[in-house]
Amino acid sequence: MSPVIKRVGHTTASTPRPHILYTFEVDTDGKIDIVKKRYSEFAALSTALGVTNLELPPKRVLSTTFIPSAWVDDTLIAERKEGLKTYLTALLADPKYRDNGTLKQFLVPTLLASPRQFSFEDALPSTLSRKQAQALDVSTAATTFIAAAYYPDWSADAFPPESLDYSKFDILNFAFAVPNSSSTLTWDSGSQAILQRLVTSAKNSGKGTKIVLSVGGWGGSTYFHQACSSAANRSTFVSALSSAVTTYKLDGIDIDWEYPNNVGAGNPFGSADAANLLSLLTSLRTALGTSKIISAAVTDLPWIGSDGNPISDMSAYAAQMTYANLMNYDIFGDWSPEPGPNAPLGNLCGTSSQPQYSAEAAFAQWTAAKFPANKLLLGLPLYGYVLDSTKMVLTGSFVDPANVFSTAAAEQPIRGANKRPTHVAAAPAADKVGTAAAQTNLQSWWGQQIPFGSLVSSGALVKQSDGTYGQGGGFTEGWDNCSDTPFLFNTSQSTVVSYDDTFSLADKASFAKSKGMAGCFTWSLDQDDGTTLQNAIRAALGK
Repeated sequence: MSPVIKRVGHTTASTPRPHILYTFEVDTDGKIDIVKKRYSEFAALSTALGVTNLELPPKRVLSTTFIPSAWVDDTLIAERKEGLKTYLTALLADPKYRDNGTLKQFLVPTLLASPRQFSFEDALPSTLSRKQAQALDVSTAATTFIAAAYYPDWSADAFPPESLDYSKFDILNFAFAVPNSSSTLTWDSGSQAILQRLVTSAKNSGKGTKIVLSVGGWGGSTYFHQACSSAANRSTFVSALSSAVTTYKLDGIDIDWEYPNNVGAGNPFGSADAANLLSLLTSLRTALGTSKIISAAVTDLPWIGSDGNPISDMSAYAAQMTYANLMNYDIFGDWSPEPGPNAPLGNLCGTSSQPQYSAEAAFAQWTAAKFPANKLLLGLPLYGYVLDSTKMVLTGSFVDPANVFSTAAAEQPIRGANKRPTHVAAAPAADKVGTAAAQTNLQSWWGQQIPFGSLVSSGALVKQSDGTYGQGGGFTEGWDNCSDTPFLFNTSQSTVVSYDDTFSLADKASFAKSKGMAGCFTWSLDQDDGTTLQNAIRAALGK
């Protein structure tokens, strides 16, 4: 008697990347087996059998890579489950296929549910059919997504402007000049000369890279409140900003006020900050004209209005601004009680203690506030956090049943606290000539940000032949499905590192593309392993 497919369900697995497994209850003469298969395995079976008279449920494609948030679409899961059950039942009923050894082997349960190779078809299907997606790709082919980055002035020695590959960057935000007590600008020693070199090198490259001056930063926002507080101060400040654009032949200004009507790094603030900032942006647009970039680095929630709540209508700001740069990072870090994701893609398990802080939440919150999607740039970190912990999972993002997290802590994360690197020297590199037992020790990084490039140079991450990265130096690599975040842990050294890699950054860049955002930017260029991460982001944006 041929096997009978009784029931079909589904589950998820995370190795080597999060994916969908379809589970089938197979009744063979009263013996019940549970068989778990990916969609791609069905496609391979169809090819091996040479099936021409039966059809699998339609393929569904994602723009470039896997977006875990699509898992919530139960209708599409149900569609594929029913289609696969119908297909398998039809094969078993057809004398041409039912006694084929390949089909019989397909129905044998295995210890490993499915092979480690990952196919994008194994991710939950998107809402578009392949035909629709291909048509969409054609219709949006003219759209140019932006791949931008911040270039800090302190990175000039290791990454001199003359050596940059400008083809990788559509916009470089030079960081930072800061407002001062006179409502003008203060510069770090030598930074103006570096900026001049950057502008000259970008122009000479012929790649069309735009150079924008970023003003402020976590430690440089002290005088924004004052500079915007009166018409006279705003006039002086706008004059200083427009003068910098003219003097250094810049393509625009990026306002990095952390944060209006919010405490930030202990900065002065007041209830009129957001309204005063709108007046500043309006005057700056008049001064710079329509062709220059005016952007602002912002949190996952819109600026705080005079009532103490995020502004519900940001359209007046959007009218003056070219982009809002969503700083979706520093959500969890060394200040968190347990390891958590630095830059979550989403609250994918519904367990986050800070559900308003993720790429998905930021997009939803800003667009709900009438800020156009095509003026939003998604911020991506090229660094992680190293914590003193023996955890083997990222639990820091979970809602704590014992209410360890206070309401205030859940509402507003600590952000950008260590933008300027405090750990200058890289951790000692692992002995790559020695035995496999050679260990990388990152304990000197406890409580600090660590650049991705330093994770690689230390030996904790090892670059693979395909350009991705894997564990090294005695560390074990894990993946947090609830935020789409890789992490490393070494329990013997009480060390956990939450970071982003080619996979997670590509997922977020793909999300930005799928939502019609303007593109992505990184903090910061100097923390990459060459341009490997930037390349992954550009590829996910279709560049």
